[in-house]
Amino acid sequence: MTAPSCPTETRLYAKGRLVAEGFPADRAPGLLAEHSDAVLWLDLYRPGAADLAVVAEQFQLHPLAVEDATEEHERPKLDRYPQHIFLNVYAVDVSTEPDDPPFGKTEISAFVTDRVLITVRKSPSDTHKFVERWDSDAELAESGGVAFLLHGLLDVIVDGQVAAAQRLDVAMDGVEDALLEEGGAARPVRMHGLRLRKTVAAIRRAIEPMPEVIAESMRKDLGLVDDEMRPYFRDVEDHARQAGNQVEHLRDRIEGLLQADLAEQGNVLNDTTRKLAAWAAVITVPTFITGYFGQNLPYPGYDKAWGYVQSMLLIVLSAGGLWLYLRRRHWL
Repeated sequence: MTAPSCPTETRLYAKGRLVAEGFPADRAPGLLAEHSDAVLWLDLYRPGAADLAVVAEQFQLHPLAVEDATEEHERPKLDRYPQHIFLNVYAVDVSTEPDDPPFGKTEISAFVTDRVLITVRKSPSDTHKFVERWDSDAELAESGGVAFLLHGLLDVIVDGQVAAAQRLDVAMDGVEDALLEEGGAARPVRMHGLRLRKTVAAIRRAIEPMPEVIAESMRKDLGLVDDEMRPYFRDVEDHARQAGNQVEHLRDRIEGLLQADLAEQGNVLNDTTRKLAAWAAVITVPTFITGYFGQNLPYPGYDKAWGYVQSMLLIVLSAGGLWLYLRRRHWL
């Protein structure tokens, strides 16, 4: 086996103990043969087609699964093939700070054989969380086999999704009061609310299918998860459903807030329109009467140059003052 040219991480576990790590990928078959009860984690970062072809030949990976692992933006799913199962999931992260990118995600494809977990990452991410989760429970690792590795991977991903949903919930608490202020929210607040709505929609696409993916991995006909590991997978599934439900709640909540703000803006506009119409009616009466009788009365400075200047200044100042007043009330 020729070692892939892309960056790799490798770890070999035997009976809950870390036997080897950081070794070249081409040594994996020999180490698996040497330790008959060991399981292997092989991580590939942005592998090319040639790199995956080498790994696929060694571990008998299906060409369709390999193709999915090289393509980006695949949906979260679990597919079953004769020699392995294939998963595609997303690790997510969100930021509620205005200057930061609102949403980030890492697409991770995984091949699971009887003794090997192969992960393919298509963007930068921190794999130390997976390693820490595996190393924190050596007793479970001793009896869990490759299902233990898959459990740690899914558990870290789902925990990240739950944390992201909780951060969005907290951020929405801060936006809610501003959006529900009397008179409608200011434009920056509305834009922040729209930004949150876009982030919720993006994270929903990554989180919503996760409970189904985890449930599929526990199917008895797959033979992957035994009775000892099943409660741990069910716990991860429960957390995935919790994250999905929270995201659905957030979507309904932000939609409701934006609709309430829009309704409040409509109420303010109606009130303003009613006031302007009332003042227009009041001004119309004397204007109509004086115009009907042609009452053009002499004013101070009538038929004088300074009178003309005076009248023009009065018009400009009155109109300008009215413009400033309406501008401050955000009517113009």
